[in-house]
Amino acid sequence: MLGPARLVTMMKSKTLHAPLLALLCGLFPAGCRKAPAPPSETTPAQRRFTIATVVKLDGIAWFNRMQEGVRRFAGETGHDCFQLGPPRADAALQVQLIEDLISQGVDAICVVPFSVEALEPVLKKARRQGIVVVAHEASNLVSTDLIIEPFDNAAYGAHLMDHLARYMGETGEFAVFVGSLTSKSHNQWIDAALARQQAAHPQMKPVRDRIEEYDDQNTAYQKTLELLKAFPALKGIQGSASTTAAGAGLAVEERGLQHQVNVVGSGLVSQCRQYLESGSVKLISFWDPADAGYVMNRLAVRLLESRPVTEGDDLGVEGYRRLRRDPGRTNLFYGSAWVDVTTNNMAQYPF
Repeated sequence: MLGPARLVTMMKSKTLHAPLLALLCGLFPAGCRKAPAPPSETTPAQRRFTIATVVKLDGIAWFNRMQEGVRRFAGETGHDCFQLGPPRADAALQVQLIEDLISQGVDAICVVPFSVEALEPVLKKARRQGIVVVAHEASNLVSTDLIIEPFDNAAYGAHLMDHLARYMGETGEFAVFVGSLTSKSHNQWIDAALARQQAAHPQMKPVRDRIEEYDDQNTAYQKTLELLKAFPALKGIQGSASTTAAGAGLAVEERGLQHQVNVVGSGLVSQCRQYLESGSVKLISFWDPADAGYVMNRLAVRLLESRPVTEGDDLGVEGYRRLRRDPGRTNLFYGSAWVDVTTNNMAQYPF
């Protein structure tokens, strides 16, 4: 149950949704207005569904962009779709939000887990109560109806390593970052990157185990400063979380090391533009979070309407025009949605 302090935090968040606010106001009525009554039930094909998208962290550029896709889907379809996330990257806070949504009785939950393992029990509970679960960045999640990944995670990690190797001249010391050791997709990318480095770029050397930055740009900045001090010959950094490239880029820029240290990783142009321009970040790669939010909600509606998702399906969004099913899991699908960005093409992606 949420306490008064948490209620105040959520009431300040622009992502708080009216039905969830109504639930909380039942617990803490002071200063709350009555929420509108839910829509009446009709046939499944005509029903206005309530779909919550739960992200790792509220208020950062990546998930702000995802929220645009959720809102676009709601506007186009009339379904009641909203996004929310905890004020910091914390699995327990994500669990708490999902518990509240279960109590509220939403029709579907789309989720980007901070920790797959931590969310398994609460998502299992959601499904037992008839709530459809669609996951993203969670290819090993069990308690879900469907998982949509923007691409094959191993291919993405190896792809970024090949770029890093090219910028480093295929030799020298490098470091790798993840949002957390429990973020499944981040660790899949780094597993694949390190395997690619050993096989194809043997003159490169990782300086330490993967570094956690908790999806926090300032933490990435501070840990990069520590790296640069501890390893003065460092030539490369590969990031995973959307916050790593910008945080590392700032540290490299401040030290005037953009001609020595090469930073690549996931990120958005809005976060990394100045570092791309200065050369302190060489390349970012991403899939549009807005498109991911849109297709998660679209797939949730398809499942709620008992319409199957199959190999080759076109979801009407670039990067998800022809879904590929994982050969080992019937409910895991991939798009082909990554984009590489440098100073040469960053003007095409003003977000």
